[in-house]
Amino acid sequence: MREIRAEADARDPDSAEKLAERFPAKLLERFGPVVAGYIAINDELDPAPLLARLKDMGAVIALPRIEADGAMTFRIHGTSDKLVSGPFNLQQPSSTAVPVQPSLVLAPLLAFDSRGTRLGYGKGHYDRAMADIRKDGRCFYVGLAHAAQQVDAVPSERHDIPLDWVETPDNSVPLFLARAARQEQN
Repeated sequence: MREIRAEADARDPDSAEKLAERFPAKLLERFGPVVAGYIAINDELDPAPLLARLKDMGAVIALPRIEADGAMTFRIHGTSDKLVSGPFNLQQPSSTAVPVQPSLVLAPLLAFDSRGTRLGYGKGHYDRAMADIRKDGRCFYVGLAHAAQQVDAVPSERHDIPLDWVETPDNSVPLFLARAARQEQN
């Protein structure tokens, strides 16, 4: 999946800008204003142009931070705020940045399927963070990916939190609708 993602990224060098242009404003209107993004690593789909657009539309932008206990939190990040080195050589907000509970979370991924199962890096940070956020309120969970990253099935475990939506530079994949239809059938 890393190779597929790298190839998709190389084929479409303008993918981040395309994603930002076509991202549905209705998602921010309905699930904003606090949006958690991420800093892209390797060939992840870069959310920076999208985060800039959402901020211009009134969003409060937060980024993930891996805390000393291994939990992932989200902290407000302004464009002039400095990032610090964190675990796994990630850039993240400092411990003094204000923690927030996002209502819209944008997540990187290696693969996803039509059930909303997301394959990340296997550490479970997003699953645990989403479970914690949803204990206290609602949050819409959106994966950012290339269309080529969709597969027939991603293995899942009991603790995996499914994505509600995937946004690609080419299309929107509203996964929560498919889950609701399957639940009605059962």
